[in-house]
Amino acid sequence: MIYTFYKYQGTGNDFIILDNRSGSVALTTEQINFLCNRRFGIGADGLMLLNTKKGYDFEMLYYNADGNESSMCGNGGRCLTQFAFDRGIQQKEYKFIAIDGEHDAFFAANQWVHLKMKDVNTVERYNQADYILNTGSPHYVKPVQHVQPLDVYKEGHAIRYSKDFEAKGINVNFVEQLGSSNISVRTYERGVENETLSCGTGVTASALIFAPNKTGFNRVEVTTLGGNLAVEFNKISDTTYNNIWLCGPASFVFCGQIEL
Repeated sequence: MIYTFYKYQGTGNDFIILDNRSGSVALTTEQINFLCNRRFGIGADGLMLLNTKKGYDFEMLYYNADGNESSMCGNGGRCLTQFAFDRGIQQKEYKFIAIDGEHDAFFAANQWVHLKMKDVNTVERYNQADYILNTGSPHYVKPVQHVQPLDVYKEGHAIRYSKDFEAKGINVNFVEQLGSSNISVRTYERGVENETLSCGTGVTASALIFAPNKTGFNRVEVTTLGGNLAVEFNKISDTTYNNIWLCGPASFVFCGQIEL
């Protein structure tokens, strides 16, 4: 069967997207893994389907590059919102459903896509200096003094496959504080099993941990290898956050057809 695909990226986090509003797309784990392969397929960090869902503007179905259905992807959600707009679902605000529940999204004046993330009600300390929290996907946040010289693959792989996380996996974020409200983040993603240029749920998790204000409104500017993002949120306590928004660009790259 011949499929028309679309390639989008959000700060270097890239995705294959298929319009499945007709319900005709049927892909196996092996096929998705092949499509995401950067040497033998199209190449991407993940694959998404734009589905219809009663009561929502659309449904987001997300697969990791290994071909398995995954937990929430923040940059993916922003890219799928842009894709929905480009495919004719043109409105100022959106409400869609993903694996972790409902999400709102809208386009800001600078054309950045703002995506509302799930509330966070639990933050665990790990090895005294590190943190574990779930922002739609499970994340390990490790503060570091200098993030750029790090071997993120080596260090991230070691944590992701350590005895506490090997079975279910975890995404690993290394975070350097650049200023009171500015951080630099590099992320090792499970499912991709390598460093990605950006990770939306990872950026969100890192920003919550590095909130400049002890309580109330916060905005954290985030630098990734793929570009700049921002996270806005309300901090209630050191373990509770709500009204969380991931803000950043989402861009169409190219489209094509492939036979499977």
